[in-house]
Amino acid sequence: MAGPDEVVVSSRVTPVSDVDIFSAQNLLNPYPVYEGLREQGGAVWLSQIDMFILTRFTDVQGALADWQAFTSAKGVMMNDRMNDTLQGIVLCSDDPEHAAMRKVLIAPLLPRELKALTDKITNEAESLVDRLVAKGSFNAATEFAQYLPVTLVSELVGLPEEGRERMLDWAAANFDCFGPMNQRTLDAFPTVEEMVKYAFTECVPGKLKPGGWAAKIWEAADRGEIRREQAPVMMNDYMGPSLDTTIFATSAAIMLLATNPDQWDILRENPSIIPNAVNEVVRIESPIQNFSRVATRDVVIDGVTIPAGSRIIMSYGAANRDPRKWDDPNRFDVRRRAMDHLGFGHGVHQCIGNNLARMEITALLTALARRVKRIELHDSERHINNVLRGFRRLDVTVH
Repeated sequence: MAGPDEVVVSSRVTPVSDVDIFSAQNLLNPYPVYEGLREQGGAVWLSQIDMFILTRFTDVQGALADWQAFTSAKGVMMNDRMNDTLQGIVLCSDDPEHAAMRKVLIAPLLPRELKALTDKITNEAESLVDRLVAKGSFNAATEFAQYLPVTLVSELVGLPEEGRERMLDWAAANFDCFGPMNQRTLDAFPTVEEMVKYAFTECVPGKLKPGGWAAKIWEAADRGEIRREQAPVMMNDYMGPSLDTTIFATSAAIMLLATNPDQWDILRENPSIIPNAVNEVVRIESPIQNFSRVATRDVVIDGVTIPAGSRIIMSYGAANRDPRKWDDPNRFDVRRRAMDHLGFGHGVHQCIGNNLARMEITALLTALARRVKRIELHDSERHINNVLRGFRRLDVTVH
């Protein structure tokens, strides 16, 4: 492909940046880099990885909505090896195949289905918070944020017991491999291959929990709603996204509420706005920072032509802090109208589990708000991942 510095539209040359958005330093604090890229232009060529990046809210939202021009069928990962490995999953497909698979995967995650889980999720959250309040000090990244996804959701998915203990490792490696082919990606591939092998050898009829979400994928194949060869690959859509994204959003909520005690006071006094606060958490921290698409035709963004066949990073993390969209975007405000954030994606590929994630986080924060006046943050350690943003450790004391 010709270098983008050769592409001129209305006498405008494509902005080019040699910044490595996937360096450890920039993953730990990506927002100054995003700000610089946003100011360079709507579409910037990242010369280190030979991809475009979109960082402005309107551009990212528009691209996500236009799946015909910005396809997922060539993979949403930023390296060919991972796109080949997970070819055919719902993330890496477009309609009509995408619609057929999504219909199967989302069936147990529709609001009317999740309503039946409300009491169970609430009771589990209340019991967990009771135990942690009694303990006083704990690692919120593991003891608080991981509990519901690892115990409850894993049981609902109904995967074989053997292998469940590896799910967190698989999920993290899975998202590392969404990045470009850097050392972090290379190191994660053996773990992803282990996950894929598990899906094909263990996530099969006779080994899955009857009535579980995973078993229902095979039932859909038996009914002819999807092809049988799609069923093992679709297991990835439950094994990866159902865990780390919710976990990291939950731990982000604790960090934000500990460091913004005035916002915690607002939630304690008015817990009915906790669902709105969850949206603000996902906006400002964006557990998934970046996905990618491929242009199916020449497209023009901010006066710059992106040639057909180009891979384009959609930066959720940057778009969700774009001052063109959000007033004072770096301020955490639980009253902000943040419903249209892009943290769960947008359009036909919006995260299928976003309603469950909201339920889990809302239940946990509601239980905490009834019992805790102040969250004191002692120490923290970020989890460095090519795509995910979250914490490995978040030591807190609740009062």
